[in-house]
Amino acid sequence: MKIVVDDANLAPHRERLEAAVDAQVCWYVGGAPLEELRDADVYVGSRFTAEMAEVAEKLWLIHVAGAGTDKVEFDALAPAVLVANTFHHERSIAEYVVAAAVMLRRGFLAQDRELRQGVWSTSVHDASIPQAGTLGEARVGFVGFGHIGRCAWKVFRTFGCRASAVTGSGRVPSCGLEWTGDTTELDRLLAECDVAVVSAPLNEHTEGMIGMKQLRALGSDGVLINVWAGSAGAGAGAVRRVGGRRDPRSGDRCLVSLPGGRRRQRTERAAVRRVAECVDDAALVGRHAGYVHRSRRRHRGEHRAVAARRAAAERGARRDVARRTFLTAR
Repeated sequence: MKIVVDDANLAPHRERLEAAVDAQVCWYVGGAPLEELRDADVYVGSRFTAEMAEVAEKLWLIHVAGAGTDKVEFDALAPAVLVANTFHHERSIAEYVVAAAVMLRRGFLAQDRELRQGVWSTSVHDASIPQAGTLGEARVGFVGFGHIGRCAWKVFRTFGCRASAVTGSGRVPSCGLEWTGDTTELDRLLAECDVAVVSAPLNEHTEGMIGMKQLRALGSDGVLINVWAGSAGAGAGAVRRVGGRRDPRSGDRCLVSLPGGRRRQRTERAAVRRVAECVDDAALVGRHAGYVHRSRRRHRGEHRAVAARRAAAERGARRDVARRTFLTAR
């Protein structure tokens, strides 16, 4: 049996994979040569085109090392070819989701930026900053409740959070959620929750489902953590404008997910930077992104407050230098 592996994520596990199978395993990154597919029995990778199917005469299994099979051209496959996927990544993404929720709700990103400028941006040192709530006080809304959603809910639940979920079918297993429904209940879900976790698969039904109306329902203090590009394995259109045609520079907040493929990184990198400039707090990791969506007026007010605190810190530093200089002179 011949297995062709074309997935950079599996390269670190090469020894384990080869030890588990009694077969010839050929490894490639960035595209396997078509000639290698002529006598291949199994192909492991996320992308399989009609051109590849035409030469892979002996192929009987395509194994995607991820959840999404959207890059496999099913219409070009022979009837006997099986396509499999795997859900091995939900625990790692669940950790990211909960970590991002804590980081964004507590304003760690803003605190980090200001501390690097010598400003302690906490309620202890600035009475105008409200104390952050604990994660256990948050109500979580899941848009999609598959492997990622269920795994993330297990972690949120240990903190004492409450949660609801909407899915395409409206069918959700009993697991302690307050209520569940189909996507017609999306606006209600976002209006009620403090943290929204979007993990629905990216397809023609979910494309553009989160727009300005939904963000307004989430509210100015809400946190949206978007992992749908990761759950669907989709790299195309990784930077999406909320509302479809709105310019990020106009002040509308945008959903962000970094490109999944190298070919798109050059063209989309500038777009990611422009979008990130319009987002109050953004955590960009791999394909996943979360941000705090706040009103534009409050956003401007916070920038003025930050500038005032920074100026006060600089004046204090100058006074300290002057005082030390005066004492040294005496």
